[in-house]
Amino acid sequence: MICDFNLDNLKFDEKGLIPAIVTESDTGKLLTLAYMNRESLEISIKEERTCFWSRSRQELWRKGETSGNCQHIVRITADCDMDALQVVVKKDGPACHTGEDSCFHKEVCESETLNEFTLQSLMDMLVGRKINKKEGSYTTYLFEKGIDKILKKVGEESTEVIIAGKANDKKETIYEIADLAYHVMVLMVEMGISLEEIHNELASRHVIDKKVKQEKMV
Repeated sequence: MICDFNLDNLKFDEKGLIPAIVTESDTGKLLTLAYMNRESLEISIKEERTCFWSRSRQELWRKGETSGNCQHIVRITADCDMDALQVVVKKDGPACHTGEDSCFHKEVCESETLNEFTLQSLMDMLVGRKINKKEGSYTTYLFEKGIDKILKKVGEESTEVIIAGKANDKKETIYEIADLAYHVMVLMVEMGISLEEIHNELASRHVIDKKVKQEKMV
């Protein structure tokens, strides 16, 4: 890991600690808030895995040393005041000791008008509909009908995308692609496929495609 930054510029508090906000590189999702001292930060940089200072146990704590849920560091950034860090990671498993993906999973309040849509929030809703059936829900209906019905809808929506695209109708094509994406995500939930798995597959193809391009240029 390349680190030209002078750690002496960081402002550790009176206990020698600095807050470390851990986020996921692929999604930007907030995973946890922990603390580092100078030693744990140096270990994190050297090992390229998060190492924190446990305030409760008063000892170094390498994330995943017992659970296996390690966090591999992509980059570390200091804020403008040099008194907080953002640690961007790729994780091997849940960030929270409870088994939740993120430590921030207890909702306190939410705006009805400003709630930001994400693919992950849609996926979470779909999973919720599969686990807790809601009467009158189209998503619940699909899960109750099962894989054959879901696959049929994926096929139908694929055809609609082709028709709209062939007609060069951008607005309609966007509408039909959204329908297709929704039904594909229902299929993913039915089969236990996560967005992360699709992301990783696409990322691996990006690397291969980049190598192929480089070979052609030689």
